[in-house]
Amino acid sequence: MLEWVKNHKQFVVIAALMFILLSYYLVSSVLKPLEDEENGNWEPSSTEPESTVEEEGKQVEEIEEQEILVDVKGAVQNPGVYKATTGDRVIDVIERAGGITEAANGEVVNLAMRVTDEMVIYVPLIGEETESVAGVVSPGGGESDKININKATATELETLSGIGPAKSAAIIEYRETNGPFQTIEDIMSISGFGEKTFEKLKESISVK
Repeated sequence: MLEWVKNHKQFVVIAALMFILLSYYLVSSVLKPLEDEENGNWEPSSTEPESTVEEEGKQVEEIEEQEILVDVKGAVQNPGVYKATTGDRVIDVIERAGGITEAANGEVVNLAMRVTDEMVIYVPLIGEETESVAGVVSPGGGESDKININKATATELETLSGIGPAKSAAIIEYRETNGPFQTIEDIMSISGFGEKTFEKLKESISVK
């Protein structure tokens, strides 16, 4: 055996070096993750379960419902401003107002529409004549959604924010006495209609 080793000394040395290198590599691959974990540098490999990441992603995607205010007017049991959430429908808010009355024309109201903040829901009476009864008036809508203060009835005027029977009567009396409004700013000529009131109304009224 010794003679064989002497004759093959070069191969023995190479084999020993390879064994030492292999042992060092194996020991390093085991100890390195342990050392990193102790130092706080360890990161999970790509084979780690991704369930936690997926759960966090679902939580981010969830839309949080926000509380909003909706004004319910017209032929409902209890008109007024009601709290709602962004996921509610028109029918949900009308039910909070006690539902529609027997004289209501509920067919013109889109009960399935989602409500938005500052929305006005108006339920007209059966046989009530309006130029364009939309049933639901959303803030910031088009010109067709606005109330024409030169032609609107008292009921229509009362769908406007802050306008009750007294102010709607004042608008009608003014236009009958002084003629049609030329601009929406003319409404400030009526007693009780200051700049603050006009700011609330200007996006919801028209004169044509």
